Amino acid sequence: MTRPVLLGRRHAHGLLRQMLRIRRFEERCAELYSAGSIRGFLHLYVGEEAIAAGALAALEPRDAILSTYREHGHALARGVPMDTVMAEMYGKVEGCSGGRGGSMHLFDAERRFYGGNAIVAGHLPLAVGLGLAEHMSDRDGVVACFFGEGAVAEGEFHESLNLAALWRLPVLFLCENNGYAMGTALERSEAVTDIAARAAGYGLKTEVVDGMDVLAVESATRAAVAALRRGGAPRLLELRTYRFRAHSMFDAQLYRSKAEVERWKERDPIAAFRGALEREGLLDAGELEEMIRGVEREVSASVGFAEAGTWEPVSELTRHVTGPPTEPPAGPEAQPAQTMTYREAMRQAIHEAIIADDRVFLMGEDVGAYGGCYAVTKGLMDELGEERIRDTPLSESGFVGAGVGAAIGGMRPIVEIMTVNFSLLALDQLLNNAATLRHMSGGQLGVPMVVRMATGAGRQLAAQHSHSLEGWYAHIPGLRIVAPATAEDARWMLATALADPDPVLIFENVNLYAAEGTVPAGAGPVDLDRAAIRRAGSDVSLVTYGGSLPKTLAAAERLEAAGIDAEVIDLRSLRPIDDETVLGSVRKTGCAVVIDEGWRTGSLAAEIAARIQEREFWHLDAPVERVCGAEVPIPYPRHLEQAAIPSVDDIVAAATRAVGHG
Repeated sequence: MTRPVLLGRRHAHGLLRQMLRIRRFEERCAELYSAGSIRGFLHLYVGEEAIAAGALAALEPRDAILSTYREHGHALARGVPMDTVMAEMYGKVEGCSGGRGGSMHLFDAERRFYGGNAIVAGHLPLAVGLGLAEHMSDRDGVVACFFGEGAVAEGEFHESLNLAALWRLPVLFLCENNGYAMGTALERSEAVTDIAARAAGYGLKTEVVDGMDVLAVESATRAAVAALRRGGAPRLLELRTYRFRAHSMFDAQLYRSKAEVERWKERDPIAAFRGALEREGLLDAGELEEMIRGVEREVSASVGFAEAGTWEPVSELTRHVTGPPTEPPAGPEAQPAQTMTYREAMRQAIHEAIIADDRVFLMGEDVGAYGGCYAVTKGLMDELGEERIRDTPLSESGFVGAGVGAAIGGMRPIVEIMTVNFSLLALDQLLNNAATLRHMSGGQLGVPMVVRMATGAGRQLAAQHSHSLEGWYAHIPGLRIVAPATAEDARWMLATALADPDPVLIFENVNLYAAEGTVPAGAGPVDLDRAAIRRAGSDVSLVTYGGSLPKTLAAAERLEAAGIDAEVIDLRSLRPIDDETVLGSVRKTGCAVVIDEGWRTGSLAAEIAARIQEREFWHLDAPVERVCGAEVPIPYPRHLEQAAIPSVDDIVAAATRAVGHG
């Protein structure tokens, strides 16, 4: 690698000082861990300092940084104050993540340091999304994404490189190849150990760099960043390095020999660079001694700062789960009544959102040229263009994670997953990133994205395409879960969801797409915090959502003929649940039936029934009834499929039992 032609004294001292800061910080953290002041996992960066110091020297404040759980060196080199990094190690409020992230989750949004990520390769899709945000916003920032060689075995590595190359995004992937993912050598886990060659297979320009040479790292990074700023395709640097310490403080290091470690220590990047500077007359003993004393003072001060810091009170436990409440956006001044299908209502909502806001775009499987699996987005690519309607590969974790990254990068993505069963391939991104980044960053990062997916049984698609998993996702703090059941809600829920500062998952029941409904005159964005009373009644409360609403309304008509006046509650939002409306109805009727297509065991219906019985027990005239999916994978034959999901007859029978008990 060609080194910088001129290495001035100031720049040379800056690189050495940075490496010394990182080394001493890590050594002090090890001491504090042994003393019990730092807890949890602690992954030290000792031996790899040349990468953080060299690479970050080549990046600018406009660039975004993502890292792994071994990110202390990257944070310090980025300029995150050592005081706040050390306070975060302690878990104190003064930490860079407010004490919520700890050692593996350092964040500093102001410095565009988007955190360490404890999930191997889990942050690579976020880098793609941040790169997409740079591209779509016509900015010239570069996204630098650090990861270890263990990440190349994960699907997210391959999905991310493919997407970044496909869309020619300004992402620099920096693989810190230290030879051991955790305790397994690369040769034991990978059929092809040449990481640069694997990346080249996706069309990335790659380079293998001596990660123990700070100048080689800086030079290679500068060249790659310059190419990316000129509009080049994404690149990968394989930085070959070695960690002198264990994988984490729990690691007994039984998988490598002491002799191997000692051989690598002979190539200590700090000693090598210091010696080179001394030989070239760029560093004398006095300067080195003063540098070491200054670093020691800084580290000691950071420990004092952390120890004097404050613990977050338990009363603030639920802070930073979701962002501050937002008012629904204003609706149109005049909107005549319209009759349309649920499908057309959703299409209009997407079209309007993209036209109204340059930050909004749609991406997903077959949403463009194909027009969507359920034809919701048919024709939108022709009208709005391929930049705003983006077809993605069949790589759910990759493009959902890209949506997360685009959202923290300032965009408002709408991500379509073809069916809910495919969403399980993206569960890592939805649970570990979308739902948790606000919390782990101490409120610095919100993820304002919308994820749409089709759900439900009843179309003879058999066991792998007929899931109702809304209740699973409603279990996760940090997500908002909604289920539009009418054409009006399909038309207007999206606007409110896009205004939300947190991720919103919209579950669209496949049996509703062709259903017609009226969108009333003057209708506008929906308050997602409120359930809707679709039919008033006095004898029994029927609580449901999504695809079960038409059945429940039909059951209410049957019950009326039998002299039972049923009130029908459409939840709309499954997280949070509008307890006020549900419980108010139960107080009035004294009886409740909850209808939920999900499996009965551990169902959303069980949660709602528990809330009713916890808070309105003395108002109940009978036990809460539940009508749920049968405990069986959805069968293919129609008669068995219909027997496996709630029917009008089932609802009528449950309501009749409830009222009869009363």
